[in-house]
Amino acid sequence: MSKRSPGKFEKIPNDLYRTWDARAVARLLPHLMPGTVFVEPCAGAGDLVDQLVMAGHRCLAAYDIAPLRADIQRADALDHRWKTSTGLWITNPPWTRSIMHAIIKTLCVQAPIWLLFDADWVHCDQAVPYLIYLRKIVSVGRLKFIPNSPHDGNDNCAWHLFDGTRPPGSIEFFGRR
Repeated sequence: MSKRSPGKFEKIPNDLYRTWDARAVARLLPHLMPGTVFVEPCAGAGDLVDQLVMAGHRCLAAYDIAPLRADIQRADALDHRWKTSTGLWITNPPWTRSIMHAIIKTLCVQAPIWLLFDADWVHCDQAVPYLIYLRKIVSVGRLKFIPNSPHDGNDNCAWHLFDGTRPPGSIEFFGRR
């Protein structure tokens, strides 16, 4: 039996699965320094930005290829160049692998990046080229990405910290408690 239901649900255009489930941010907060400065490269409607700002962090900029509010700039994360020693990228990226992998490769060499996506990814061969950048995995569990759905999604999620600004090191894992 598969946890996927092909054909049962239509994919949302641009993988716009909003990060409005507060459980995702709650699991990330203990891993951020107080007052963390961040850029959100796949901001969508700004749900993740709003939650992080409410928790005391500072959003330097928010981008999306199709922004859903005026304070989010129209830009493609793969075209952006931003380097700083004081900030991070934080995002729930599109889970389409070709896009997600390009985001990892492009952004983690500019600044560390926290990405929220399915926890199974790390166990697949496709992850191997990116594991040299992976520093932390923070288990989140299943989240609700579809508004008004009575159920959480089918995938367990995790925050993944990639950092190509430092030499490769060990990967820390933080399970659910």
